Amino acid sequence: MATPPIRGDCDPGFERVREAFRENFDQRDEIGAAVAVTRDGEPVVDFWTGHADPARTRPWQRDTLVHLYSTTKGLTALCAHRLADQGKLDLDTPVAHVWPEFAQAGKGEIPVRWLLDHRAGLPALRETQPPAQIYDWDAMCGALEAEAPWFPPGEEIAYEAVTFGWLVGEVVRRVSGRTVGHYLRDEIAGPLGADVHNGLGDAEIRRCADIGALPVPDDLATDGEGDPFTTLPLIAFVNPTGTGDHNSEAHRRAEIPAINGHATARGLARIYGALIRGASQDGVTLLSPEAVDRLHVEGSSGTDRTQGIEIRFGPGFMLNPTAPDTEPLYTRSPRCFGHNGAGGSVAFADPDTGLGFAYVCNRLGPHLDTDPRARALIAACEESL
Repeated sequence: MATPPIRGDCDPGFERVREAFRENFDQRDEIGAAVAVTRDGEPVVDFWTGHADPARTRPWQRDTLVHLYSTTKGLTALCAHRLADQGKLDLDTPVAHVWPEFAQAGKGEIPVRWLLDHRAGLPALRETQPPAQIYDWDAMCGALEAEAPWFPPGEEIAYEAVTFGWLVGEVVRRVSGRTVGHYLRDEIAGPLGADVHNGLGDAEIRRCADIGALPVPDDLATDGEGDPFTTLPLIAFVNPTGTGDHNSEAHRRAEIPAINGHATARGLARIYGALIRGASQDGVTLLSPEAVDRLHVEGSSGTDRTQGIEIRFGPGFMLNPTAPDTEPLYTRSPRCFGHNGAGGSVAFADPDTGLGFAYVCNRLGPHLDTDPRARALIAACEESL
């Protein structure tokens, strides 16, 4: 199928990004996608094209919103960091100080920081939850209050694939009096004019792309004996099983701040671009320079017990690996921070080059690290500097 015309524009010198974006359609089976880049807070790349549904019946528009999966986590973490920067939340205080019910089952001394670093030992819920419970905030928080840690808190990295949203989100709610979706709108996306959301209304739902099925890597699918609900990896990703209902109206309206943010690439790049060197963007300052510097300080690294891969985290953000001969997640800067989403979406900031980058798509890939389509676009950005 012929590649549709590439929409949008770029600054002189960034034409290679347009070429890489086109190659994703020509060579990597892209259906619909968008990529946006800022440099020192100013837009330098903004491209989109393709179709907003796997059947290729709806053209991708400039304002098409895309389901982000775990790229949402970076936005949720940013809410917590803004509260901390304002002196309203101490990341080193026990979660139970702001959320007393969390102290059950031996969790009374777990600090907020360990939730962000994925070291709280709460990657999943052991008891299978009904699908619709994913939309019941109080029920999911109640289940996590009763859950005992899977691992000694602070000793293991266990990626909180879905639980992260309720864990960090309930802290944000207890401290600010607002849900993550409302806090994100009021304090971050709204002031910046960024088209980024968690929990959609009618107007936003009409702009949503439909995304394809998420491939499950073979090593995450079963326990080797065909039982799909006994391995931590699969339990973490699909309990409740409603996590896969991503094109439904109920899913789009809900706030599940680990996995169901929706955004344009332009909106994501604007937020990450506003974090470069603690910059003020059109008079809006999200974090102080000192707070931004803390986002790329390693909080945990090693083998993730949830996914079985080597991983490195700052407080709520993914960081480039430091092991020799490993591919970076983002640009090659050691100070990059961001978050990838299952299927391919990526958003990050690079304080060394001044880049804020975002890529979103609706054909989902199986990769646990950065998708080859995003890698090609990131490489093109580096070539353009």
